[in-house]
Amino acid sequence: MLELWSKVVRLGICGQMHGMLLWSDRAWDQTSSRREVIKDSVSALYTWQDTRCSPSFLSSLPPPQSHLTAYSGYGVPTLFWIARHKPDKLKLFSHAGTVQDLAVAMLCDLKEPVMSVQNAASWGYFDTTTQSWNTQILESAGFPVHLLPRVVKPGTLAGGLAESWYGIPAGTPVGAALGDLQCSVYTTLQPNVAVLNVSTSAQLAFIATPDFQPEQVADVSTVEYFPYFNDRYLAVAASLNGGNALATFVKTLQQWTHELGFNLPQAKVWERVLALAEGKSANSSLQVIPTLLGERHAPEQNATVTNIDPGNLGLGQVFRALCSGVIHNLHSMMPREILLDNNIERIVGIGSALTRNKVLQQEVEHWYQLPVQFVAGEDAAVGAAMSVLDV
Repeated sequence: MLELWSKVVRLGICGQMHGMLLWSDRAWDQTSSRREVIKDSVSALYTWQDTRCSPSFLSSLPPPQSHLTAYSGYGVPTLFWIARHKPDKLKLFSHAGTVQDLAVAMLCDLKEPVMSVQNAASWGYFDTTTQSWNTQILESAGFPVHLLPRVVKPGTLAGGLAESWYGIPAGTPVGAALGDLQCSVYTTLQPNVAVLNVSTSAQLAFIATPDFQPEQVADVSTVEYFPYFNDRYLAVAASLNGGNALATFVKTLQQWTHELGFNLPQAKVWERVLALAEGKSANSSLQVIPTLLGERHAPEQNATVTNIDPGNLGLGQVFRALCSGVIHNLHSMMPREILLDNNIERIVGIGSALTRNKVLQQEVEHWYQLPVQFVAGEDAAVGAAMSVLDV
């Protein structure tokens, strides 16, 4: 294995978008190949699932100069919240970025972090046309702009390995960290193809036309346009509810059996509900809206189950309706008509929650009525590696 590591020529790194953490100068120990973080020098990680920024708080923030809306869980709104509610916390740190930006800074021993356009756009208050932060707007609102990292184009090298790392030679070039969504679809996305990724959450995406330029007005929409590679944009319907909704249902079933006095492993629950649901009709009268976490365009929406009758309460029917609801919810955000209008001819399905679930796959075919290919094993790490080699 060490022999293989020694042949690495570049490092590509990606991670979950939108999230944020803070760190101070010299926040890590370079004496170990593990790059140990020094205690109290790095804050907690605030992920895309963070809900501290309520709709009323978000409405108190200045409108961004960007075509992308800023939501709770995004880096800039989270920093706004901390600045207003825990200002002393910001005095402890000198830098902010995504967790993948911190990883790059640690590997390259950077004094000042860098952030790719992909991650900057996911934070909010970033103009993708000028590729710059809304500095004036933020300063006027009392935002700590000194924490914002320098932004570079995707594919830019952030630096070189400060020291040998698990056999990878010191000096090996490291790319600026990328977004996990862009890297997830990088290996499979082609012209006339949409990629559906269902893992924890769910996204459906396709590459916008080469001449596409977003209008510089932030608007709440179910389809957003995020920076991709080579100055192109990715049209994305991003649902907060995907495999997490199915996992919550299975975990609830397991808890119920435990409360009834039985111990049943989650793996057995999964196996049984999938087997029961496979043979059920895709046109069940039971309807499930699985928005347990709401949606960014509808943060206060909850999950609902409707049209219940004595004949559709079988476990297989309920799980089938839940799977249908996950895909129907995404279809409501980016319907088949949008795909056809953009000359999409087929869908490639990726993500562990989708490639392991035949019921979910059948629901994709049912709702979109397009040829679908399901590809297992593709993940963001592969896309990150390929993108940095294509520079």
